[in-house]
Amino acid sequence: MAMTITRGTRSAAPAPDGAEAPRRPARPSSPHLVLAAALLSFFVISLDGSVVNVALPAIAHSLSGDMTALQWVVDGYTLMFAALMLSAGAAADRIGANRAYAVGLGAFTLASAACGLAPGLGALIGARMVQGAAAAIMVPTSLALIRQSYTDPGRRARAVAIWTAAGAVAVAIGPVAGGALTTAWNWQSIFFLNIPVGAVGLALLARIPRSPRRAAPLDLFGQLSIVVGLASLTYAVIEGGRDGFSSPQILATLAVSAVALVLFLAGQARRAQPMVPLGLLRSRTVVVCVAAGFALNAVFYGVIFLFGLYFQQMRGESAVSAGAMFVPMCGLIAVVNMASVKLSARTGPRVPMVLGQLIMGAGALVLLLVGPHTPVLVPVLLLVPVGIGGGLAVPSLTAVLLESVAAEWAGTAAAVLNTCRQVGGCLAIAVFGALIAEQASFQHGLTVSLVISGAMLAVTAAATLVLLPKSGTRTTT
Repeated sequence: MAMTITRGTRSAAPAPDGAEAPRRPARPSSPHLVLAAALLSFFVISLDGSVVNVALPAIAHSLSGDMTALQWVVDGYTLMFAALMLSAGAAADRIGANRAYAVGLGAFTLASAACGLAPGLGALIGARMVQGAAAAIMVPTSLALIRQSYTDPGRRARAVAIWTAAGAVAVAIGPVAGGALTTAWNWQSIFFLNIPVGAVGLALLARIPRSPRRAAPLDLFGQLSIVVGLASLTYAVIEGGRDGFSSPQILATLAVSAVALVLFLAGQARRAQPMVPLGLLRSRTVVVCVAAGFALNAVFYGVIFLFGLYFQQMRGESAVSAGAMFVPMCGLIAVVNMASVKLSARTGPRVPMVLGQLIMGAGALVLLLVGPHTPVLVPVLLLVPVGIGGGLAVPSLTAVLLESVAAEWAGTAAAVLNTCRQVGGCLAIAVFGALIAEQASFQHGLTVSLVISGAMLAVTAAATLVLLPKSGTRTTT
């Protein structure tokens, strides 16, 4: 479920005007050293996507926050991660992957310290947004460093698989680590943990040779419009759960979001080198994969958010106990990822894609059986299909998407997929949080959220089965 692939740098070419040409051959470095640095970044990024959920009640108690504020603690990170993902690869190409990685890792480490030292929820949310922005830089640059260090395709594929597994492990241990640290020390410790990791990553980076630079175009208007559009939409959904969706402020915010997103699409259509070539969205395969990725992340992270609160607020479990409840669900993801690859080789990718979505959707609906007095082992076991379904669908989904586009558009298509996946998780937390905002309506909000989850995955599974071609046609733009 944590599988993420974004754009990397291209092969070194003669330096264009304004680009930096190496004056001397880069000093050799071990590819394993580069891989270690890349693993650290992706591990902490994936960890921070899930570690905070279990600590939310403690944060609310410490900083006197309501449900709306807690949603922003999670979504502030995810929102900036998603919104900046589209242009992060181009920015990294302009300054060089190793420089961009250093900037991202340094900013992430400092933002983590700011999170732990935050005196109030406003400061915490702001620091979380900086973390998300830094994460958007680190993901593509970590992959770019792997790509430039492993010249053999087979060794590079194994390195990427290890990189992916690190994210899956982080997702699996995130709730447990968050619960254990919160219980043993305090919620601040979940952020302070990133500081020594960042220091080690920067030390490793100092031993990596400089990366080449190229004059990759930056679409500042497009980047600004997508940030405004997604931020306004997220704000409207979160605040609308508290103030009502008919309030003038929420309606105005929704209008701003719509205008910004329309301007983004219009700008992409007119640019010679857009962030998102609209020709990609004319591909049936791309649209199906993006929709499925959105739904899978929405349900996965939405369920973790809901049941992190359920175990603590409704069942009175400690943070560490609540985190342990997710171990069976998340612990199988890496194993199922590998099983998905083997199943796809035998049956074709549509089978694991459809099967994974149906399993996750059914898992969400089966959780409707959980109530305030259900034996606690029951939801622990019923959460397992949600993790299995995501682990089964995502690797095949990503492979289908990348195979459906021309090689020069693979990075862009992957960036679009992962942006939409992050947006799915962000909006799910916003919507589900609005539904459970009042303690008295928690069970009703939980029920509605799970029904939405099951219905959404039923629709995308049907679309995958009916619309996804058995042998994908390649998209050109």
